[in-house]
Amino acid sequence: MKRFLFFIPYFLAAFGAFAQPDVQKRYQTKLIVAENGSSIDLDEGRFFFSGSLSLEDKKNVVIRGKGIDKTILSFKGQTDGAEGIRVSNAENIVLENLTVQDTKGDAIKTMNVKGITFRNVKVEWTGKPSKNNGSYGLYPVQCDNVLIDHCEAIGASDAGIYVGQSRGIVVKNSKAWHNVAGIEIENSTDAEVFDNEVYDNTGGLLVFDLPDLVQKKGGRVRVFRNNIHDNNYPNFAPKGNIVAKISDGTGVMILATNQVELFDNQIVRNKSIGTGVFSYFVTENPINDKDYYPYPTGISIHDNVYLRDPVRPTMRGRFGKLFRFKLKFGTDVPHILYDGIVDPATRDAQGQVRADKRICIRNNQNQSFANLDAEHDFKAVSREITAHDCALEPLKVASVQPK
Repeated sequence: MKRFLFFIPYFLAAFGAFAQPDVQKRYQTKLIVAENGSSIDLDEGRFFFSGSLSLEDKKNVVIRGKGIDKTILSFKGQTDGAEGIRVSNAENIVLENLTVQDTKGDAIKTMNVKGITFRNVKVEWTGKPSKNNGSYGLYPVQCDNVLIDHCEAIGASDAGIYVGQSRGIVVKNSKAWHNVAGIEIENSTDAEVFDNEVYDNTGGLLVFDLPDLVQKKGGRVRVFRNNIHDNNYPNFAPKGNIVAKISDGTGVMILATNQVELFDNQIVRNKSIGTGVFSYFVTENPINDKDYYPYPTGISIHDNVYLRDPVRPTMRGRFGKLFRFKLKFGTDVPHILYDGIVDPATRDAQGQVRADKRICIRNNQNQSFANLDAEHDFKAVSREITAHDCALEPLKVASVQPK
């Protein structure tokens, strides 16, 4: 009997939502009437919501729970809206110390926010990863001054931690697993991604520039001191998504982005691609955006630790076919793969790529490399790295002022 009484508080915390049928209205009302400069304190327990919670046109507001896995907002069976929490057209917003689960769409989306902080926030889809899970976990888009610190993301059918079309970004001390992409920086500028652990995703860490978006060109992205390991989970993205093309076994992929510095990372046991540097052409998608730039330039890969087990890479998807029929590396897949497609406009009069536009690779432990010669149907794959034994000026540290 005493043992049963001991567990009663935990049952009450876990199922407290059933005693509060007005929880949706109560929490949404708090968000609507919140004054600028106020804090919204969320109770401890598990609370169930049928629709999205939204905060709009507010300044200097803190939404604070009692801790990860202590304040749990569950959207399982959501019928109204897509996001769990949506913040829009706001300034200096903090979300901290809470968990969001099982949203129909994105877990937490913030749009057009100047100053957004996610601190000690967990987003997850419970159960086995599925294409029916929401696309994004933490999803700031078209934001300025973004801080993501000590967060966790699990089960997203696109990216667990995603920052898109934003400026001034820090993602640190966070974990992402069982997502298609663990962390993704897309069409964004001045980003710092460091001291994170990404594992057991399809692709660990992606830095992408894609066409047909409002913010056209990303760059100045520093990725360092991350532990990017064992990202070999089968791809479960819905068909048609760009990340559906990511091969299981991808550690880092840099796609059509400019000025990226990748250094001091552990990139280990990713069976297919330790680090890939590719133009958008490898996606085989048409480009209809006349302002889009599809080439990676100014990429510096240095002082990382690489390690992979002597196993065959993926046999699934686009790269699976390449590994089987074109590349034929067997179990000896080079750690760094470059598609070799160069923008002719970046070459000087002697035909050499201008210094600031080069792909530079130097001082990596266990370094190995292949130029895939994708432009010529992979006919002259080369492991010769001399042309890329160079150094670029270190990128400047991005400035983000957390609230």
